[in-house]
Amino acid sequence: MADHTVSDDTRPDDTRPDDEIWDELYSGSEQRWSGNPNAILVREVTGTEPGRALDLGCGEGGDAIWLAREGWRVTATDVSRVALDRAARHAAEAGVADRIDWQQHDFTVSFPGGVYDLVSAQFLHSLGGMSREKVLRTAVPAVAPGGVLLVVGHAGSPSWEHHAHPEVRFPTPEEVLDDLDLAEGEWEVLICEEHPRTQAGPDGQPTTRTDNTVKVRRLSA
Repeated sequence: MADHTVSDDTRPDDTRPDDEIWDELYSGSEQRWSGNPNAILVREVTGTEPGRALDLGCGEGGDAIWLAREGWRVTATDVSRVALDRAARHAAEAGVADRIDWQQHDFTVSFPGGVYDLVSAQFLHSLGGMSREKVLRTAVPAVAPGGVLLVVGHAGSPSWEHHAHPEVRFPTPEEVLDDLDLAEGEWEVLICEEHPRTQAGPDGQPTTRTDNTVKVRRLSA
């Protein structure tokens, strides 16, 4: 699952590039995420006519593989080569390798080209030099007329977090919407809300976190 959650095994004083940080984190275990698609993505995309999708921060490929199974042509991006190689193996095992283009991008340097019917950013948080707000603003022009931008993120740190990470911003959904700086009259706001989510903590016990979702549609010309 591409839930790039800030966690205790990331160091707040780590000044290495994002790719090194995330490669190390992914290399620390055979599988970091569940492999399941993010629930809000499934809820909002199920029943939608498939087209071209862009998955920002795809991690080990859970969302991209699910989209491909649903008939989408997916461009899946991540800063970590370790994660992308692992995701590509999972896609081959799932029989959808031909529907996914895996691309490595440090969003502070590069961004995938093209326009998409769906641009998805699921839990795109980082302790490195990446500005989430700038990445999402860069994603706005990548949404095709009639297409959707779906942004899901954490509203705060988990209850088991022992370190304060003041450099990590957890915006409200209204702040996410403001940060997108959408042109007036060109977009329809479909969702802008907070919602609880049950997540297993490090001890395996379920806990509740608050996340937020922003879903906007670019109006057709």
